[in-house]
Amino acid sequence: MNPVYIMTGDGPMFMTEETNQSFRVLTTIQTPNDDELIVHVPLPAQSVYASELGDPSFVQDLPTYSLPDYKYKVGTHRSFDVPGDSMEPTLFEGDKVVCSFLEPTLWESGIKDNYAYIIVTRSDVAIRRVHNFIAESKELELFADNNFYEPYRVSLSDLREIWYVRARITPFLPSPQNIQRYVQDEMKDLKETIAAQTKLINRLSAAVDRLGK
Repeated sequence: MNPVYIMTGDGPMFMTEETNQSFRVLTTIQTPNDDELIVHVPLPAQSVYASELGDPSFVQDLPTYSLPDYKYKVGTHRSFDVPGDSMEPTLFEGDKVVCSFLEPTLWESGIKDNYAYIIVTRSDVAIRRVHNFIAESKELELFADNNFYEPYRVSLSDLREIWYVRARITPFLPSPQNIQRYVQDEMKDLKETIAAQTKLINRLSAAVDRLGK
């Protein structure tokens, strides 16, 4: 069965060989005691992750580990290195996020606005917060915590996997002083921007006055 057809009524009821490329059986790794392990997708592997999903040996070669919390014993979990600075100040490059797999049949109802997800498309792996427009336009709007990055939309047909971010593993231990310094730096940048814009407005006003004389 085609998950997109089940969710939206669009497309063929049964998947062809071509459409089946986007929705394959999820490869999992288990211990000899049948406990499922968390598969970690490091940054170098993310560039080929989407294209290699259909190859079980690719997933089997990735690092695996377990966590003691019971919530990671139920369902399928995967962790990803955080790439770049798009989710700062919430997540930093070098952090890892532990995620639970979201079945395609649950995307329309299960994806919650403003929550963070790992979004795997046909060509990319991204971590973003989400606005769910699947019911309205069969799209997700992805937006970053770092305002430098513009929001963008992804079509349902381009999605391959979605993972809900449940926890962060970080090598950094922020102190109150570091947090305060970050806020102070942000305020300083904002003040400098306002000052520069004020100077520009004053120059424009002066130029307009001269033209009017």
